[in-house]
Amino acid sequence: MSVYGWVLLFSIAGPFALSFDKKVNFIRYWKPLLISVVCVGIPFLIWDELFTQLEVWGFNSTYLFGIYLGHLPLEEVLFFLIVPYCCVFIHEVLTTYFPNIKLDVTAKFFGIIMLALSIILVILNPTNYYTLSACSLTSIYILIAFIRKFHWFSSFAFTYLVCLIPFLIVNGILTGSMTDEPIVWYSEKHITGFRILTIPFEDLFYNFSLLFPIIWIFENLKAKFHRN
Repeated sequence: MSVYGWVLLFSIAGPFALSFDKKVNFIRYWKPLLISVVCVGIPFLIWDELFTQLEVWGFNSTYLFGIYLGHLPLEEVLFFLIVPYCCVFIHEVLTTYFPNIKLDVTAKFFGIIMLALSIILVILNPTNYYTLSACSLTSIYILIAFIRKFHWFSSFAFTYLVCLIPFLIVNGILTGSMTDEPIVWYSEKHITGFRILTIPFEDLFYNFSLLFPIIWIFENLKAKFHRN
C-alpha cells in the first residue's frame, strides 16, 4: 500500500465503521451521497487533470501505488470519493447530535469573511491559476448561498469548520509535514506562497468549493428521499 493510500484508508476507516450507528444511520443516505459525489467529483477530476498537465500541482511517485487514470494517480481519484464521504458523514453527525444549535449569525459572519478573503486574493493574484480558480469558485458559491438563503448553510458552515481539524491533518501529510518530500506538490507560480504549516492557503478555498456543491446536491436529494 502506498503512503497516499494509507492516508486515505485511515481517513475512511472511522466514518465508514460509524456509518452503521443506529442514531445517525448514515447508510440510508448512501444513494443520494453517491449521486452528489459523482456529480461534483467528475468536474473536479477534470480540473485536477488539467492542472496536473499544466504543472500547477503534481504527485510524487515515491509515495504512490503506480496506477494512473490519465495523469492522476489512483489515490488522487479515490480522494474525491473518500474525502467527500467523510465530510458528509461529519455533516450528518453534527446535524443529528446537535439539531438545536443556532448558528445563523456565525454562518453569516463566516460567509462574509470567506467571501472577502476570496475576492481580495483574486484581485491580488489574477495570474495564479490555483488562487484564481479556487477563490473565484468559493466567492460564487457564497454569493449564491446568500442570495438563495439556503436553510442548510449554517449547518454547512459548522461542518466546514469542524472538518478543518481532519483537513489540517490529511492535507498536512499530503503536502509533506510527515514525509521527506511532499506527496502532492504545488507550483509556487500559481499559489500565494502563504501556507498553514505545509498546506497552501488556497486549499481552504478548494475544500470549500468541493464540499459546498456536494452538500447542496445532497441536501436536495435527501429532502426528496424523505418525501418519497
